[in-house]
Amino acid sequence: MDKELFHTDKEIDYKDMPLAERVRPQTLDEFVGQHKILEKDTILRNIIVNNELTSLIFWGPPGTGKTTLARIIANKTNASFIFFSAVLAKITEVRNAMKEAEYDLRNFHKKTILFVDEIHRFNKAQQDAFLPFVEKGVIVLIGATTENPSFEVIAPLLSRCKVIVLQILDEEDIYTIIKRSFSHPQGDIQNYEKMFDNKILHFLADYACGDARVALNSIELIIKAYGKQKEKLSVASIKKLLKRNNLFYDKDKEEHYNIISALHKSLRGSDPQAGLYWLARMLEAGENPMYVARRLVRFASEDVGLADPQALVQAMAVKDAVHFLGMPECNTALAQLVVYLATAPKSNKIYTAYKSAAGDATKTSHLGVPYHIRNAPTGLMKELGYGKNYKYSHEFEDGYSYQKYFPDKMKEKTYYLPSRFGFEKEIKKRLEWWKKLKDMDKDTHK
Repeated sequence: MDKELFHTDKEIDYKDMPLAERVRPQTLDEFVGQHKILEKDTILRNIIVNNELTSLIFWGPPGTGKTTLARIIANKTNASFIFFSAVLAKITEVRNAMKEAEYDLRNFHKKTILFVDEIHRFNKAQQDAFLPFVEKGVIVLIGATTENPSFEVIAPLLSRCKVIVLQILDEEDIYTIIKRSFSHPQGDIQNYEKMFDNKILHFLADYACGDARVALNSIELIIKAYGKQKEKLSVASIKKLLKRNNLFYDKDKEEHYNIISALHKSLRGSDPQAGLYWLARMLEAGENPMYVARRLVRFASEDVGLADPQALVQAMAVKDAVHFLGMPECNTALAQLVVYLATAPKSNKIYTAYKSAAGDATKTSHLGVPYHIRNAPTGLMKELGYGKNYKYSHEFEDGYSYQKYFPDKMKEKTYYLPSRFGFEKEIKKRLEWWKKLKDMDKDTHK
């Protein structure tokens, strides 16, 4: 039994459906791609072949077969199947569906598969609604998501589901799917196959970037645009029709964070060539250049730090240039900064120093500031001893005075240990000199 939420009373003619829906595989034998998760003795194949129902999360890019696999599972089982989209669904409708599933299980011993497309669109409270029904076995939940479920699906629900990771389809898989669409009995495009030679089919398979739906939608668009002429097409004419930015990059989604991570790690690894590549991937796909600039400002202090104090100055200057110029003019300023940061001496000593200091600060926040280094703007504060016995460093011969700056009940700690690279070599000499003066001062006051 297959139920669709958000349907009309009138059945939709299959000819009015998109090509991708008309040729959707109904069995494993028809399914193309995802060989790693569907080969013999894999968990998913055993679940489907042996009808072993269990809650699943299908995680993968668009057009890789998540919904199709859920449909195939539904076709193999005697359970009721309810399909709905998290984009359109109201939580009250979801709860009603689960109550109906509970009724079917109690009275007819019949299980229900609840398929939720784009489950990441549900917030925490909405996802909580599934939990008791999954725990009791009232429903078998199958969620589909393009987002990392570790971040987008609540932990209690995720722990009760098996996560199946789908990869983008390779070009040969897309090519096979396109070829099959022409011979599919419900595809209804057999008469147009002669318009497409192998060169065009391979171009479309490459153009789809691993998304079968993009490939099939492109076929449909081409037929609508050029179908009446029924002559062979050229790749050039198809490129013109399909002209769009087809870079595989999705702002605010996982690939966005993967690519900024790749940029960051390339710079940390002192590889300006890879850094420029990942920068271009982001900018050419439409990333906000100010986002990139902010990340590079962070990198300048986190991974270069005082090994090259100019890195932060350069980063801030480029941030201002990006704000002033905008795209596309600011792309060279960002490229200049990427090369500068990649070729700068590296040090994370500022980052690790602050992290260590922050750990101590949270543990000792109850300790007061020593009286001798407290501010004393009023007479009362001076009477209470604020600022008493403070040593003004400029009055000393070396411009340095030893005194304790940590809280009275806390031992002095060393957080910042400069590296031997870049300007930190000079800082290291200064710290060693001040330590020598401090030790001399200690000996004097023994």
